[in-house]
Amino acid sequence: MKRVSSLVLLVSLFVGGVFLSGAPQDKMIGVNVVLKTDITNAILGELGRFGRVRDMVPALDAVTMQARSSELASIQALPFVASASPDAERTGAPIDTVGVTNFKNGFSTWDMDAINVTNFGYNNRQIEYDGSGVYVAVLDTGLLDSWRQYFPEQRIAVEHARAFGGGGGEVGNVSSQPNKWQHDQNSHGTHVTSTILGYSFGGFPINGVAPMATVIPVKVLNQNGSGWSSVVARGIIYVADLKAGALAGSPVVINMSFGGSGLDPMEKAAIDYAISKGVIIVASAGNEDEAGMGYPGAYEPVISVAASGWIGEWTSGDWWLGSEVGEPTSPADFYIADFSSRALSGQDLDVAAPGSWVLGPYQTNSGQTSYYFLGGTSMASPHVAGIVALMAQKCPALTPGEAETTLEGSAIPLDPGCRNVSLSGGPPEEVCWDDDATGAGLATANAALAATLCASPATPEKKK
Repeated sequence: MKRVSSLVLLVSLFVGGVFLSGAPQDKMIGVNVVLKTDITNAILGELGRFGRVRDMVPALDAVTMQARSSELASIQALPFVASASPDAERTGAPIDTVGVTNFKNGFSTWDMDAINVTNFGYNNRQIEYDGSGVYVAVLDTGLLDSWRQYFPEQRIAVEHARAFGGGGGEVGNVSSQPNKWQHDQNSHGTHVTSTILGYSFGGFPINGVAPMATVIPVKVLNQNGSGWSSVVARGIIYVADLKAGALAGSPVVINMSFGGSGLDPMEKAAIDYAISKGVIIVASAGNEDEAGMGYPGAYEPVISVAASGWIGEWTSGDWWLGSEVGEPTSPADFYIADFSSRALSGQDLDVAAPGSWVLGPYQTNSGQTSYYFLGGTSMASPHVAGIVALMAQKCPALTPGEAETTLEGSAIPLDPGCRNVSLSGGPPEEVCWDDDATGAGLATANAALAATLCASPATPEKKK
């Protein structure tokens, strides 16, 4: 955030009959306020002196309001205010979108092989857990209208799916929008979900990390893939309340493949609230390279994920399904993508997972099924969320802290270095990274499951 000197030089120009001033505009902004105490009518009245309270979040002792930017300091100075900040923008738009035109039928993709969920070929899962009994809430853009052409209906928790919209940057209040969760036009949330569950590729099943998990779509981003931290906070609270209520007997994981600069206090309070209920939260590290990680991923209690790639990419025409990732997993076969955010001081990067050239459903024409490679930490995060779902199936009482510690302790270290990586066109390119890019290293499902210890492990159902 830019800091502007208190000494401001006012300059006015007359252009086309209109005065243009160099003075900063005192515009209306959305403000997220976390209180030190319960919400009372007296507090609401006092806040009303500085703007309009638009929404209340009793679970967090927080409110959203609209006020002029000049009033922010006065709101922050109130004795009952713990923190107040402008509603922060969040975006989940991926990078490096490339159309896919010539596919051969296949069932195991490179990224599933890379995290040792599958091996080369068909019907060859390498682990005994599949996510049964675990709920994964995907906080994202929702699902496309055509989601049933990609996912089995039984794997989507329609009864718990929700959409939230608005936010301090728009009209101030956050509203629930029935059924909008399944009318997405962006595709981001559908692609993310496909990594967790797998998907139908023209009628052929493609494996996912946790194909028997149940996904709860929670739309918190709008149709262009962006949104506000106040809306994100409301989505997190919704899932936490499900965990404390209707889903009290089931493990619940949240995946958040989006981020922005700075941790909003309301968003932080919502994360803390969810973790206190036992929800395990996974988020993308961000696509800002040396500019640092995005939030909420950089917040320490969140399991954050960097984007790794495989040196076998684009070495053949059908590499994504026709080439085998070597066994046992060797760090020499992987790299950290150049876009993946590096951790700055005070930021917490946990592990890395496939986030380069990941295939999944992505529609550019409404109603017409299509598939694209996407690259970004948005794609890496659901790989780890899926692994956590497998861990939680094995140990239903798995806590957020245990999940993070186990993932870090079982990750395969990826030392700083360089790799020559093939591109979709042209000669190979050298990709390099330092030790601020990898966290504990590469997350793999088999290692994480082996390291997941519980008093009474759940026994997965045998295939019939």
